[in-house]
Amino acid sequence: MESCEVLIVGGGPAGASCARDLRLAGVEVLLLDKEQFPRPKSCAGWITPAVLATLAIEPAEYEQGRVLQEINGFRTGLIGGTELVTSYGKTVSYGIRRSEFDAYLLERSGVPNSLGELVVKIERQAGGWLVNGRIRARLLVGAGGHYCPVARHLGARRGAEPVIAAQVAEFALTPEQERNCPIPAETPALFFCRDMKGYGWLLRKGGYLNVGLGRQDQANLPRHTAKFCRYLVERGYLPAGVNGHFQGHAYLLYERQGRQRVADGALLIGDAAGLAHPQSGEGILPAIESAQLAAQTIIAARGDYREERLAPYPASLAARFGSFAAVPSTPLISSPLRFIGARLLASRWFTRHVVLDRWFLHAEQGAEIIKNEL
Repeated sequence: MESCEVLIVGGGPAGASCARDLRLAGVEVLLLDKEQFPRPKSCAGWITPAVLATLAIEPAEYEQGRVLQEINGFRTGLIGGTELVTSYGKTVSYGIRRSEFDAYLLERSGVPNSLGELVVKIERQAGGWLVNGRIRARLLVGAGGHYCPVARHLGARRGAEPVIAAQVAEFALTPEQERNCPIPAETPALFFCRDMKGYGWLLRKGGYLNVGLGRQDQANLPRHTAKFCRYLVERGYLPAGVNGHFQGHAYLLYERQGRQRVADGALLIGDAAGLAHPQSGEGILPAIESAQLAAQTIIAARGDYREERLAPYPASLAARFGSFAAVPSTPLISSPLRFIGARLLASRWFTRHVVLDRWFLHAEQGAEIIKNEL
């Protein structure tokens, strides 16, 4: 029988970040994940500088032996429509490989872990939890993504929630394909669906290419993805002969009244809590921020993990992410904007200052916000 103060289920950015903060505060932590690391992760793999700033990671430190592709502009437009290139003249984002990024954060956390172990049973016991019949913990942290078993145990209604569904493929380019790819590595492409229910992307990261599409409407997602890839091939953006294996994933956009995020002896962070940014679907920064806020709440609880002692956590989430609900929940999908989406996306001002600066780069936010709360 193994025991710990806090058991974190999920070793992604949320789980690893929370684990590190707790360890540094002297809390006994064990992290469990169903996969061995490094492991593939279906994700665009695109982060803003705020992610590294929030984690206190210097770019020069991280890129030693890892992909950290500087991004200084974007190609945008409707699928099949007019395209614009917006240049910033400075680094505004980075392309990463999630297999590398997640493994780095997990190692950096420095906590004991049990990798390759699937959670098959969660039992509530006096004073804590028993997981898989062998791990006792006083507090359970769910960080296992949309399908997190802790979220399910707390009542998440998987299949009944309005999820964003995406398909993603990432693959290595041959030297010839890399030379001939017309999409510059520093200028990824974002193409919005004509019904304004989602968007696709094409992102180069060194010698790798990441292509994917996410939609609010889950119906016929493989068909939409295939159509998008045909468009990229026709435009010459996707190299001929590339055969990527698409993987699917789902996530919830942030809603103030979303999943139950705390209970007696348990709380949810990251995608398990449904915190993806409503305009872009980005979940890495919200996951890390929620992990830090959760760690702060856990430390302040001083071993008393009743729901009322954990209540500051959802309150801090509402304070941090509550403004998300004030704008359309996905790029350009509100009814009025659907009718004028093509015109708006053809506007250089709207594309730069609203679509890119506000919705994708979150230029009005900064790492200082979360740092001031911690």
